[in-house]
Amino acid sequence: MNEQRNAGEIAIIGLGLIGASLGLALKAGGLTDTPIVGHDTSGKALGAAKKLGAVDRIADNAADAVKSAAIVILAVPIMNLRQSLGEIAPHLNEGAAVTDTASTKTEVMRWAAEALPATVDFVGGHPMAGKETPGAEQAEATLFRGRPYCLCPSLTASPGAIKAVSGLAAVVGANPVFMDAEEHDQYAAAISHMPLMTSTALFSLIRNSASWDDFGAVAGPAFKDMTRLASGDPALALGIWRTNREALIHWMDRMIGEIGRFREMLKDAQDEKLLEVFTQAQVQRDEFLLDPPVRMPEDTGVSVDKGKALMDMLIGAKLADNLRRAMPPEPGEKMTKAEAAEPRISMVDRVAEGVRKDLEKMEAEEAAKETRGDEL
Repeated sequence: MNEQRNAGEIAIIGLGLIGASLGLALKAGGLTDTPIVGHDTSGKALGAAKKLGAVDRIADNAADAVKSAAIVILAVPIMNLRQSLGEIAPHLNEGAAVTDTASTKTEVMRWAAEALPATVDFVGGHPMAGKETPGAEQAEATLFRGRPYCLCPSLTASPGAIKAVSGLAAVVGANPVFMDAEEHDQYAAAISHMPLMTSTALFSLIRNSASWDDFGAVAGPAFKDMTRLASGDPALALGIWRTNREALIHWMDRMIGEIGRFREMLKDAQDEKLLEVFTQAQVQRDEFLLDPPVRMPEDTGVSVDKGKALMDMLIGAKLADNLRRAMPPEPGEKMTKAEAAEPRISMVDRVAEGVRKDLEKMEAEEAAKETRGDEL
């Protein structure tokens, strides 16, 4: 491994809504002393991300962005992701953790396996957050707060890399959820991609009606709320369709069947049955909003300690344990004989200093929160 690199850098390729929001969220989560390097093919996106403070440095190309990075986040459109993986592959540091933010995972995992060298680890990612309005100008530091962040580690991903990307999700305020790629794509098709498709289909149906001028003149909040997602990025929608075709067709068929069931109840004037269906849906949705199901990553063997995960993010999975051995043990922490016998490794001073600053800030923030809670 090249220990002369600036092992504290994080690279974000793609500075649209998600990429820029990740930069802001990482800064808000305590990484104010960690260099975040950004690249985008759009000058407008670059300027907006820099102005917002989402990145510290702009790279001229993807290769320059990743050459000093311990973690690389690919936040590009799905259909550009395969090309991006190929572009960065020769320039990645040994031991780097690479992740993405694409809405589908099966194809992405295959692309990563084909393009990336064996010396890096890939952990597929999908933050379940966003807006219908794309662009860095819409970025928010709180976009991921309290939201699920799906993680699909490759079969060869090291535990350190998995922890590092889990830590990234935790630092931005999200809840890491582990699953395999095929499972993810079925779930995403049902709860994320189907709303996009039905929203667009409803708007297209009404907009293309001969009576649109009349419909549009009286359209209220219900129509606008139901068709909100139709204002999203068309390229994103196309990428979802192309890379998750079978799962989407499955759930569209299921939806057609459900609409058919409603149609039959209306046709046969089954008023009591309709009332029962509407009442059940209302009660169950209200319960879901108040107390949504929580899926814990019980079978992964990976627990996320925010402070240690932050360290993994800053210096890379393989360097993390070395730096921990180089730092003095915490009060009351006992070292094993093997650990005590190992030589302490002298790391680059600026890396160690940056890590300590970030950890101290996070510890201070956590202590302040606890103090405020006690006072209440």
